Amino acid sequence: MEDWVALNRANWDERTLVHLRDTTGVYDLEAIARGADVLGPIEGAEVGDVAGKRLLHLQCHFGADTVSLARRGAQVTGLDFSPNAIAAARDLAAAAGIDATFVEGNVLDAPKLAGTGYDAVFTTWGTIGWLPDIRGWAKAVAGCLASGGVFYFADGHPTLHLMKEVDGDLVVEWDWKTPSDAPIVEEAGTSYAGDGTRIENARVCEWNHPMSAVVGALMDEGLSLVFLREHDAIPWKAFPSMVPAPRRMFRQPDGQKKIPLAFSLKAVKSG
Repeated sequence: MEDWVALNRANWDERTLVHLRDTTGVYDLEAIARGADVLGPIEGAEVGDVAGKRLLHLQCHFGADTVSLARRGAQVTGLDFSPNAIAAARDLAAAAGIDATFVEGNVLDAPKLAGTGYDAVFTTWGTIGWLPDIRGWAKAVAGCLASGGVFYFADGHPTLHLMKEVDGDLVVEWDWKTPSDAPIVEEAGTSYAGDGTRIENARVCEWNHPMSAVVGALMDEGLSLVFLREHDAIPWKAFPSMVPAPRRMFRQPDGQKKIPLAFSLKAVKSG
């Protein structure tokens, strides 16, 4: 199998530098430094009260949401495998006047790297598709949580990740689940942020995970669902025909057959 960690890390190290330039305003870094809360409409409404909680943000990129969670009163730690992202997260938190801890490393090693006993773990948008081992991911999430701790998760819907747009129509391009040892290998030569800058380390490995695998893995690790929801908008333009939706989201255009674009869940670790 491809060295997925090395390939994906090299790509995300480059993406981070593109995102920090923020030429399209997707991240609005100046607003974050001035005090903005940039959590999106789905996770912002669903994550709940985090004030006073010890919270771990897994696959945090350069910490935009981590800073927002801290502004909501959480004691935050962010983890990401990209050295460039972690360095940028530390700089962003300092510029925003936020006391936060950032740890570099593989999310599958999170309990060892970031510690255990967290009141909450938070993971959103474009995360598990980069991982071959959904059971290892769930084990890491559970391992970081204290008894009674809450896990919040939102990401692109598994159905979304099966589809490709051809002449304005969505067609099934990939299998509904990807074997861990046979990733979908693609060329991600530009970023979803719309900058257009070419990324030299374009080769990446991705995996599709059915919803049953995600939820089942969490349940097997002792987490109980509080809710599971599906959504018709996402925070990036997944297909060329997508149109803007309120609050910096995207949706399918009128007249196109609709699919669920995102899902979210909240779960509690058993005592």
